[in-house]
Amino acid sequence: MADQAAAAVRDHDALTVPTRLVHVIIDAADPGRLARFWAAALGWEVAASSEDAANVWPHGYRYPDPVALPLMFLAVPEARTGKNRIHLDLASQSEADQAAQVERLLGLGAVRADIGQREVPWQVLADPEGNEFCLLSPI
Repeated sequence: MADQAAAAVRDHDALTVPTRLVHVIIDAADPGRLARFWAAALGWEVAASSEDAANVWPHGYRYPDPVALPLMFLAVPEARTGKNRIHLDLASQSEADQAAQVERLLGLGAVRADIGQREVPWQVLADPEGNEFCLLSPI
């Protein structure tokens, strides 16, 4: 019995990680504006907002629950330059859903973006401050 307990502890320890992600931080000229865009895009809520920062997470979310990865927008004085080094990918359920989601996102203030992607099954868009993101085709 002691051997089984020791094995269970070892197995549990093997599954744990030293840390985990709790936010994605995005620099912004206007944190509130980007937070409102992303909250509407994701169907989430602006959880907190000030002149310098804004948080977006799912309705009913309790920080730091690992069920979601909240977005935090931080005010920065400098403008964005060049292509993003990291971007968000959004899912779609079907080709028709992808087309509908693109139109919905464009209506919220996104714009189509050309990052040299050529003919691909996903759509590249940019948020109101020019941060690229992709709307993936269904798998």
